[in-house]
Amino acid sequence: MKITPTKPFILRCFLISLFLSLPFLFLHLFSPQQPNHTITTTTTTTTTTTTTKDLTIRPGYSSYEAYIQRQLNKTLNPKLRKIWTTRDWNRKIPVFAKFFSELSNKNLLTKTSKALCIGARVGQEVEALRRIGVVDSIGMDLVPYPPLVVKGDFHNQPFDNNTFDFEFSNVFDHALYPHKFVAEIERTLKPNGVCILHVALSRRADKYSANDLYSVQPLVELFKNSVLVHVRGVDGFGLDTEVAFRKKPPPR
Repeated sequence: MKITPTKPFILRCFLISLFLSLPFLFLHLFSPQQPNHTITTTTTTTTTTTTTKDLTIRPGYSSYEAYIQRQLNKTLNPKLRKIWTTRDWNRKIPVFAKFFSELSNKNLLTKTSKALCIGARVGQEVEALRRIGVVDSIGMDLVPYPPLVVKGDFHNQPFDNNTFDFEFSNVFDHALYPHKFVAEIERTLKPNGVCILHVALSRRADKYSANDLYSVQPLVELFKNSVLVHVRGVDGFGLDTEVAFRKKPPPR
């Protein structure tokens, strides 16, 4: 015998199914949404790197030792070292001296400042500081270049807390762990000390770079114990932006 469902029966079934589906509909509509940007976390044997939409870590390093070796491939390149100590020496020191003189005019650097140049290679920045009268200046790099540059890893500076009044670097793009790079700067800066970074925002850095920066915002977030002083455009040998931070004094 064939049974044909009546219209009231079909309507009741529809209403019951609609009622049962309402909780799932509300759950979908009002549950927290995921953020628009993607964060990718990469874990190595030493630490964790975080990639955001404005600061990306370049892949390809199987270990921290592999990363260090790649950086040494550039730093120890005999052709580059010859250029750095001859043609670039005479070309870049006056430009660095101009940058530092402008910072001095803004009261961000004085002749009595104890200064550090991070990733200084053969010490062009250090020599520039000394020429404008900041005599207590030293550089740090994976490969030392006495008497201007001592050996050190910017992820783990070989200096005590609160050592420097002023730190300068144009190698932020070479940091595999930007948070450690910045944390070491803030650790070794004295309270009210100044950090100056030259970075590339409008173009990508060289093949030895470990990260790519697309805005100043990630730097502001990384410098947790400092305040942003200024951002300005510069022509710094492929780097187009100067970012200045001042370390906060300790809370009272």
